Amino acid sequence: MTQFTDDVIECAKLVQSRDPIRFRAAMAAPLPLRTRLFTLFAFNIEMSKAAWASKEPMIAEMRLQWWYDALDEIAKGGLVRRHYVITPLALAITPDQAKELQTSVEARRWDIYTDPFDSNEALQSYLRATSVPLYQVAANDSAKAITDVATAIGTANFLCAVPMLLEHKKKPLYDGRPDAVRALAKWAYSLLTSSKLTPHSRLALLSGYATRKTLQHIIAYPEHVEIGQPPLNPLIDRALFLKARFFNL
Repeated sequence: MTQFTDDVIECAKLVQSRDPIRFRAAMAAPLPLRTRLFTLFAFNIEMSKAAWASKEPMIAEMRLQWWYDALDEIAKGGLVRRHYVITPLALAITPDQAKELQTSVEARRWDIYTDPFDSNEALQSYLRATSVPLYQVAANDSAKAITDVATAIGTANFLCAVPMLLEHKKKPLYDGRPDAVRALAKWAYSLLTSSKLTPHSRLALLSGYATRKTLQHIIAYPEHVEIGQPPLNPLIDRALFLKARFFNL
């Protein structure tokens, strides 16, 4: 899918309003990849917010199930429901990729409840499931480098979201002590630094351009995780974006 249909335009508008970092990254991609990214990022926005749609867990479960079932229709290759995100998504991904994205939908069920992770491994599994399928499908590649970098991006994003999660009475960190937070950030950083992306994959994962800087800050100041990360200086932000776009994340 390389054309900006009305549906893709609506997806782009949603990403622009709700996820400006990913919108910026998508706009830097060539047209065929750009339309794919807008559709996938719009799916990620709509799907992930389903778990937050209601304080009633049953309703949130039903809304999340809607997205799982829509992906199931794509995976089975039959008739797919009409929806401004699902319709172009069905044209952009394969049945197997739809199954990969179902993994993210299942993981998002954690978002509905306030139960803590029962181990650090469970937290790491959640971080992989909510980030890796999205970026593997975006890059149309399941190489280990993408898995590792996507996990690092997901970890950095999750740690930045800790204040919001705490505000909503969630228990995001299995172990919130500074040393444990630093260890988690170091684990993610090691994945980022040990993997080299192809030029195409680098563009597909460009929205993670600030991941390295974010993780470095958390490693240095793990106690800041619960109060939020300071915004990047605009000049540093631009430099990181250009470096990630043309060289490496």
